[in-house]
Amino acid sequence: MSATIDHLVYACPELEPAMEHIAGIIGVRPAYGGQHPGLGTHNALLALGPRTYLEIIAPDPDQPDPGEPLPFGLGQLTVPALRSWAAAPDNFDEAIKESAAAGFDYGTVTPGQRRTAEGRDLHWRMSSTSHGPGITLAPFLIDWGGGPHPADSAPAGALLTEFRLLTPDTAHLAAQLAVLGADVAVEEAGRPGLSATISGPAGAKLVLAS
Repeated sequence: MSATIDHLVYACPELEPAMEHIAGIIGVRPAYGGQHPGLGTHNALLALGPRTYLEIIAPDPDQPDPGEPLPFGLGQLTVPALRSWAAAPDNFDEAIKESAAAGFDYGTVTPGQRRTAEGRDLHWRMSSTSHGPGITLAPFLIDWGGGPHPADSAPAGALLTEFRLLTPDTAHLAAQLAVLGADVAVEEAGRPGLSATISGPAGAKLVLAS
């Protein structure tokens, strides 16, 4: 079993200012991704490697109120923050099964979809955990089903050079990641947090944190 970092979730009050801020630091501008129909959100994407990307997600003013809280605490967020991340196991169903046997529950597996700026629909499966209003250190799991991956078409040139999970309980989180075979740094800290360093093509560095 092995799992890679699929994407980082950077939650923002507004999409365009966050895109401009990132572009101004690393020299690569994220591209508009599309809407999440019925969820009240839209996003922009930036490739961070062959199968890894940054998702910048924000409330979508062109969608009606979904009637339920926006994911990742977007309804209350006043400043951008890393909120969550997704891991892509090499065998999605086996990862769910083995994690459950080890005592790590990823909740219900649900389908997802997003309409791209070009009008194309992307489809995936993901676990239902890690979409709450706070910071979530354990990943949610995602499976693109052999279809297109967002990093394939997102603007390239940036790389994820460091990703750290900060927690008072390193043993529990490290054990959960070990079941997945996810090689992610887990460091002891007084309170939970996420930290990522992104390098641009000219060497400039952008640090995103929770």
